Amino acid sequence: MSEEVITRREGAALIVTINRESRRNALNEAVAAGIVAALDEAEADPAIRAVVLTGAGDKAFCAGGDLKPNADGTPFTIEAADPRHYVAHLLRRMDACRLPLIARVNGHALAGGFGLVCACDLVVAREDALLGVTEVKVGLFPMMILPYLMRVLPYRRLMELCLTGETIAAGSAEASAVVNYAVPAAELDAKTGWLLARLVDKSPTGIRLGKQSLAKIREMSTDAALEYAQFMLANMARTEDAREGFAAFAEKRPPAWTGR
Repeated sequence: MSEEVITRREGAALIVTINRESRRNALNEAVAAGIVAALDEAEADPAIRAVVLTGAGDKAFCAGGDLKPNADGTPFTIEAADPRHYVAHLLRRMDACRLPLIARVNGHALAGGFGLVCACDLVVAREDALLGVTEVKVGLFPMMILPYLMRVLPYRRLMELCLTGETIAAGSAEASAVVNYAVPAAELDAKTGWLLARLVDKSPTGIRLGKQSLAKIREMSTDAALEYAQFMLANMARTEDAREGFAAFAEKRPPAWTGR
């Protein structure tokens, strides 16, 4: 694991921290690789039920891509047909994660950092954190993260943010489509822990198959989605966790999930 991304266990969660506070936790290849490795680590450990992604310090969650220019003055080099570009690879890996991903937004989340927020399943943010896509201010556009922004933001609001480069506060009504909970900075850890507690006592199988189904159904027509949902529900009903869930309900006791 890179020193630019550090991990620690906290109960049934893996806390993944972008550790580049002096660079406002900006993304680079090492950070992307570190987050991917952390997700691999979490999925390999059956005791881990959720992943929390955050940034070091209290100023920035992630300020987007590191804008150190190349020698020729270009901000970075990217091959148009390279499917393994580190940002694309990271976002694909986040999409494929079988565990719930929570963004703990400890500070501003801008450009690619805002994309990371939108790629997570749930978001807890300090209310004064600024969110936005500022690429247009340097002659770019948030191309790589557009699919994730479009999932959570209404079209016209997204267009305004992209075209103006302006930011919104996590605690504002404008951010309600992105942020599940916006709290004062002093309450960020408590609220994140509260949300985690509501996830980690649920069936790992139900969450895993449910996340998979949500991702697929989002891209389907209604008829195809209904057919797929019926198929998945039938499969889920045959899992050990489903049998345990029904037995625990009937016996009025907490379920003992196996994750199978």
